[in-house]
Amino acid sequence: MAGIIMFFVALVMLLFGFPVAFTFGGVAVFFGLIVEGPELFAFMPYRIESIMQNTVLMAIPLFVFMGIVLQKTKLAEQLLESMAKLFGSVRGGLAISTILVGALLAASTGVVGASVVAMGLISLPVMMKYKYDVPMSCGTICAAGTLGQIIPPSIVLIILGDVLGIPVGDLFKGAIGPGLMLVGLYVAYILIYTFLNPESAPAMPVDMDAGTKKQEYWIAIKAIIPPLALILIVLGSIFEGIATPTESSALGGAGAIALAAAYRQFSWKMVFDSATETVRVTAMVFGILLGATAFSMAFTYTGGDAVVEEILLQLPGEKWGFLILSMLVIMVLGFFIDFVEISFIIVPMIAPVAEALGIPMVWFAILIAMNLQTSFLTPPFGFSLFYLKGVAPPGVRTVDIYKGVMPFIAIQAGVLISILLFPAFYGLDKIF
Repeated sequence: MAGIIMFFVALVMLLFGFPVAFTFGGVAVFFGLIVEGPELFAFMPYRIESIMQNTVLMAIPLFVFMGIVLQKTKLAEQLLESMAKLFGSVRGGLAISTILVGALLAASTGVVGASVVAMGLISLPVMMKYKYDVPMSCGTICAAGTLGQIIPPSIVLIILGDVLGIPVGDLFKGAIGPGLMLVGLYVAYILIYTFLNPESAPAMPVDMDAGTKKQEYWIAIKAIIPPLALILIVLGSIFEGIATPTESSALGGAGAIALAAAYRQFSWKMVFDSATETVRVTAMVFGILLGATAFSMAFTYTGGDAVVEEILLQLPGEKWGFLILSMLVIMVLGFFIDFVEISFIIVPMIAPVAEALGIPMVWFAILIAMNLQTSFLTPPFGFSLFYLKGVAPPGVRTVDIYKGVMPFIAIQAGVLISILLFPAFYGLDKIF
């Protein structure tokens, strides 16, 4: 039972706030030395070399760089301003605009923190000015910002593709349907909520003549075309088989630089700052990966993987019992720890069981990705909640943010259940 004890020790240390990479690495060394001795870690350099040579993981820093450069081009500001003018005259129009811009930012940047912060700074003050319901406004911004976790190009999908050993391009294809379904349900929720509570999101007063309105439409279209073009280039090259995800991520980075020049935001300082921030994010992800690799190796040698597999294979309901339990465990862990830790530690534990039960791995990965997206919204440690609270006006309380995200968490759970029960509806049966 050393492996199981080892897992719970690491979990407790994470809950007490110890750094993730050092927690996994430290616990692995401690238990590895007790159970097997120093010779256990003789193969660690080869594992590190294998990680560094992994071409799939190379896409992570390139997509992160693309997202950070686009963040600095004021893309979010232009999109939000244009969309707000188009939909502002509709009840709840500002909230709908935020969801649509969140979807575009997700498909063009994929950086959750940047999306939430940008929309929190730009959209939330405007919604509060027009007397929008504060919890609904906060929930809308947090939910829109987290769409980058499921809509390609998503860092979560790249990590899961590597961990589960399946093509990232297949995951990108499989995630489009669930991502669009989420966007549609978010918009439907806002329309229904504002219809039942008209005072919660009043329409903005419109004083434009026909000529001005036509001009605003053109401005909005011009704001939407650049990110759409980048999305088509990056994702289209993957889906058509022209480029691998790693190659298309390099193309996306070059496209982001071109957009920065087009928006007249290009400078060598901007490139340097974007590269520095990319290194920070990448170092964090790969630091956790190295710690998780050591942990996984020690966990396997202590026999923990065999215990977990034996327990999960004996669950009632076989495949369905396993799927329901694994989704519940991931959702509960998402309340307390980040998606990176779950991807590198929990997923490798349950993946062999999924394969043994004959579960299609693309479907399984999309289920996990949708589940992990929920972890960004769930209190008390949902990262989107912290991002928004950090930039929200003084009048916005933490409890307002928590209340606002609850309906969106319910929608995400509903979509997760629909993927579980009706994979063919999303075309996932064709990717099997």
